Amino acid sequence: MTTGLRLLPWTTPEGKPCYLDPDTAHPGPLSLLADSVEVSQLGSAEEVLGGGRAVLVDATAGEHAVRFALTRATEALENVLRIAVSRGRRLGAEAAEGDDTL
Repeated sequence: MTTGLRLLPWTTPEGKPCYLDPDTAHPGPLSLLADSVEVSQLGSAEEVLGGGRAVLVDATAGEHAVRFALTRATEALENVLRIAVSRGRRLGAEAAEGDDTL
């Protein structure tokens, strides 16, 4: 199991998840890189959302434009979900550390 490990915002070339054993006292360079990549991915997702909306309201958009927008939206959603899972796990770990009832 990956308890305590940080799910990184990228995968291996084979599409498998990557994890980091975080240093809770001081984030290391890989953790800081992951933070930066997450911010970039979230910004890209906002841009993709805007582009997708533009294609949807354009009655003249052809199949190529719709397929392109859907492909980018799928990629962005995959990244955002990975970030959400990673952050949710870390929030759960922080809550468990602060819970004196365990």
